[in-house]
Amino acid sequence: MANALAVWEERPNLVLEAEEIRARVDAACRASGRPKGSVRIIAVAKFHPAEAVAQAVAAGLVDIGENRVQEARTKMQAVPGATWHMIGRLQSNKAALAARIFAWLHSLDRPELVPVVGEAAQAREHPLEVLVQVNLAGEQQKGGSEPEAAAGIVAACRDYPMLKVRGLMTVPPATGDPRPYFRDLRTLLSRLRENFPDLPLDQLSMGMSGDFEAAIAEGATMVRIGTAIFGARQGG
Repeated sequence: MANALAVWEERPNLVLEAEEIRARVDAACRASGRPKGSVRIIAVAKFHPAEAVAQAVAAGLVDIGENRVQEARTKMQAVPGATWHMIGRLQSNKAALAARIFAWLHSLDRPELVPVVGEAAQAREHPLEVLVQVNLAGEQQKGGSEPEAAAGIVAACRDYPMLKVRGLMTVPPATGDPRPYFRDLRTLLSRLRENFPDLPLDQLSMGMSGDFEAAIAEGATMVRIGTAIFGARQGG
């Protein structure tokens, strides 16, 4: 965390960073014929200290994304007023805790995790908002279900009343044009809406610092932005 703090200190004016990102998101929405406010900015705070997260929240970036459950849990205790999103790959031994402490889970990607998450969510006051992560490029090093398996995960979640499936998430390959993957995710969500007309499948979590404008053009409702807000981070 010391290295992350050093990087954070190089970029202290988070108010300006937040304003710039909001302006770029609004411009991307206008260019796509979408209304202002139709895209939610998830400020990804992995490896950045609680002080940086608190300033992001004060600047109006109240949706905070974290990749690691324990790191997030520590920051939650120090930073009130945020809505916390689990965006990292969900480990089996951390799944129950994630289901209890996060408001949103973007990375449900395996059928065997559904009972773990669903049973843990029974202790919640409000339902856990869930996105199924899909690995559209078949990259072995990344999480995400195969596209054909997404419907089964959605169906399994219906057995747990405190799981509220809202849509899909993806991480495209780091190189090449990401738009075909964003487009494929949108198409997959449309098919799921036909199969599950009773579910509020209205969310596409796709796009990061380098490609969020392209994601918005393809229908993203949530963009996960870390570097463009907090700066480069140490530790991965």
